[in-house]
Amino acid sequence: MKIVHTEASCGWGGQEIRILEEARGMMGRGHELTVLCPPDSRIYAEASRFGVPVQALPIGRKRLPGFFAMRRWLAENQVDVINTHSSTDTWLTALACASLGRRAPALVRTRHVSVPVPGSRANRWLYGHASAHVATTGESLRLALIDSLGLNPARVTSVPTGIDGKRFTPAADRVAAKAALGLDPSVPIVGIVATLRSWKGHLYLLDALAALPQSEVRLVVVGDGPMRENLEVRMAELNLGDRVLLAGQRTDPERWLQAMDVFCLPSYANEGVPQAILQAMFCGLPIVTTPVGAIQEAVQDGRSALIVPPKDAMALSRAINEILNNPQMASRLGSAAHAEAIARFSIDAMLDRMELVFNQALA
Repeated sequence: MKIVHTEASCGWGGQEIRILEEARGMMGRGHELTVLCPPDSRIYAEASRFGVPVQALPIGRKRLPGFFAMRRWLAENQVDVINTHSSTDTWLTALACASLGRRAPALVRTRHVSVPVPGSRANRWLYGHASAHVATTGESLRLALIDSLGLNPARVTSVPTGIDGKRFTPAADRVAAKAALGLDPSVPIVGIVATLRSWKGHLYLLDALAALPQSEVRLVVVGDGPMRENLEVRMAELNLGDRVLLAGQRTDPERWLQAMDVFCLPSYANEGVPQAILQAMFCGLPIVTTPVGAIQEAVQDGRSALIVPPKDAMALSRAINEILNNPQMASRLGSAAHAEAIARFSIDAMLDRMELVFNQALA
């Protein structure tokens, strides 16, 4: 198939990484792939690192130049399926396809986040008529779309993000993994891998760290984003400067995960099935998280993670403390998470499902 992905977002996070990982995986299966995105977007800059062809279009805003650019590109290039990912590029693509009539490719809309979609007439047209198929990153997102927009369930498919199990593996030696990153091997490491956005819950994690009875515990924050300054202010307020490492954006998150003793993702909104949760599962880590979005489709409380209420720093702190003080629990949670990840969330499983979605859209 000739498959095109569109992405209007200029940010960088799990959504953009999934697009490039999925595109690279599909190329490995013999499909032709191209990503269309704004020239100043992060995904445009990163595509070459993934070996994915990319072209710049002015689709960062819902404006006529973006519509005409998209329509012209589709008219000049033969495409089987076009997979959209954010609101802006979806609308521009849907309108361009509608204007091309039978010359247009099949449109697949992937919905990554759990933000509710209003059941307006416009959204019903976009998801129910303009889109040949809708993919979501979790079953709860799928059911919410079907309910709010009255969609045909056969045309909405849940496809969680797949993870490379050869890259994300349990640490062979956690002490050595810590030392390799310049971390003190003798202290417990709590970690998070996530874009620094408010709803990821970093501020609650800082409060939880301050409340831990063990003052030697360190927090490693992998990722960058608009909340960095807010985190630095809160760290100063809590006098946590020497206990928190803001590691920034990394191209090797697997090395940082392998150095962690506990992984936390205290999100309170917008999640599908987060990639970072899945990566931590593949690394066999004990996880503390919240029941937000489709997270509980990946981990279960008491079996493969400890799940606490969102925006509750004290509950988060207690759960972290419980794992740090109970090595047997930590091992049991990590082993169960690892087994679940291998069984359900491989990159091949994601590619199999997306191939089926694309074929259904073409049919």
